[in-house]
Amino acid sequence: MTLQLGDTAPDFEAETTEGRIRFHDWIGDSWAVMFSHPKDFTPVCTTELGYMARIKPEFDRRGVKIIGLSVDPVEAHQKWKADIAETQGAEPTYPMIGDTDLAVSKLYGMLPAGAGETSEGRTAMDNQTVRNVFVIGPDKKIKLILVYPMTTGRNFDEVLRVIDSMQLTAKHRVATPVNWMQGEDVIIVPSVSDDEAKTIYPDGWQTLKPYLRIVRQPKD
Repeated sequence: MTLQLGDTAPDFEAETTEGRIRFHDWIGDSWAVMFSHPKDFTPVCTTELGYMARIKPEFDRRGVKIIGLSVDPVEAHQKWKADIAETQGAEPTYPMIGDTDLAVSKLYGMLPAGAGETSEGRTAMDNQTVRNVFVIGPDKKIKLILVYPMTTGRNFDEVLRVIDSMQLTAKHRVATPVNWMQGEDVIIVPSVSDDEAKTIYPDGWQTLKPYLRIVRQPKD
């Protein structure tokens, strides 16, 4: 199954470190980030889970829930959490999915249908494609997909930056330019006419080209 931006995130039931969940019900009216790992007790993923634990308040502040996934069982996740706390200085306080039958990994296109039905005997290299980040909106649509190699730690500050951009777009009908950071100028989207923009932005904007109109970031 190949997922694309705008697709409905597949729903599923799974065991997690915080009990059994149905994914769409767990998301509720929030945004959500699901980030996956090829196996427990792997070095790069250990650093990622610890960093997410440290910056979880930033996701909370934006109304975003976070959830991890690894093909190993929940019992192994609980032991891994202790290692993460010891080496990274923070223990995950968000749920971690145990995908022992590989069902969620297959559902999200991270493993082929012929990968089997158990995580037993599989190595991190067997599961190296289970290194994705999915950002999902309150409408349960997929807003962002990132895929990383096993040897490269993910940049979760960038995930926060993209979420800031998407939430701003959803509320104010603006786009964000290259390397945009919170508080910087934004772009009026083409679907907003000049006449409508005069109402929205009475203080005006800078027109570089008819299709490129720069304006101060709207305040919430």
